[in-house]
Amino acid sequence: MNGLEPLPSAVREPGASRVQMRWPRILPPLVVFALGVVAWDLIVRIGEIPPYLLPGPLLVLSTLISDWTILSDSLAVTLLTALEGFVAAAIGGIALALLFNRSRWLEYSLLPYAIVLQVTPVIAIAPLMLIYLPQQTAVVVCAWIVAFFPVLANTTLGLNSVDRNLAGLFQLYGASRGQTLRYLKLPAALPYILGGLRIAGGLSLIGAVAAEIAAGAAGAGSGLAYRISESSYRLNIPRMFAALLLLSAAGVVIYMLLALVSHVALRRWHESALRKEN
Repeated sequence: MNGLEPLPSAVREPGASRVQMRWPRILPPLVVFALGVVAWDLIVRIGEIPPYLLPGPLLVLSTLISDWTILSDSLAVTLLTALEGFVAAAIGGIALALLFNRSRWLEYSLLPYAIVLQVTPVIAIAPLMLIYLPQQTAVVVCAWIVAFFPVLANTTLGLNSVDRNLAGLFQLYGASRGQTLRYLKLPAALPYILGGLRIAGGLSLIGAVAAEIAAGAAGAGSGLAYRISESSYRLNIPRMFAALLLLSAAGVVIYMLLALVSHVALRRWHESALRKEN
């Protein structure tokens, strides 16, 4: 009557629209997971595969519940190691990238050695670290080595990807190097930094597991990777699968938490986090 058309439903009900947009992203992985578990159970039942070769999903779940005390304690040790390695990689990678941005000669001098650390398999470095360092320190160092380069490389790339026109504008108005870094380079590099941290979170867990396996082979260890090796030696395959399930779930949770941090930091201004409208 007043000549105004009613608002679209997406505008009138933003909460419902947001939920509807999330379901297409959540439902397919859940369906694939359910189908995979059903197929796994059918293969075990139809093929009459013994548990010491391939346990069924129900047996793995029951083992996870019965051995929860042992597995959860080991998981806490592994997560603590991964967290320490991740924090060290985040601080060291970002700090070194800032130094690289201030001095090209420093970047040319040190970056090749960072690449060497990245391309050298951590499973080959871990036994050497265990010789010269205490066990827990060596495991943390291995987690740091694996997670360090993605943070360094992504942060360096972000700092070097600043729009030249904006950099020239800052220079024209007489901005200091500190002001340029604070108000231009760091905001521009933030998506790259957060992307590197998302990668480093999972890699720190991988580094911790690899180092724990080496430590377990040396006769010591209490992390989840050690429990996996111990279970394989004793042919306790259900516990090994339960430990692998916990390890995978921990990796997924780490990635989701870091992705959430990235989304919260970027959602109001960066294109990668803004909701896409059809």
